[in-house]
Amino acid sequence: MNDPQHTTSFWLGNALLGVSLLMLIFLGGLWEALGAWTMALWMGLAGTGMYLVMKDKGPSSNMPD
Repeated sequence: MNDPQHTTSFWLGNALLGVSLLMLIFLGGLWEALGAWTMALWMGLAGTGMYLVMKDKGPSSNMPD
């Protein structure tokens, strides 16, 4: 099996999801500082992170069609 490893976009997506998790932990303080922009920033980070993770399809299946 010569399946490629995870691409850079996969790891970048995981990093963005990690940052969005940290944002959720500190949401109260960020809300006081940024207001409604906090939710827009969080949705942007989480959405972009999920897009990048899902863009990497992973290894191919060895099951017959």
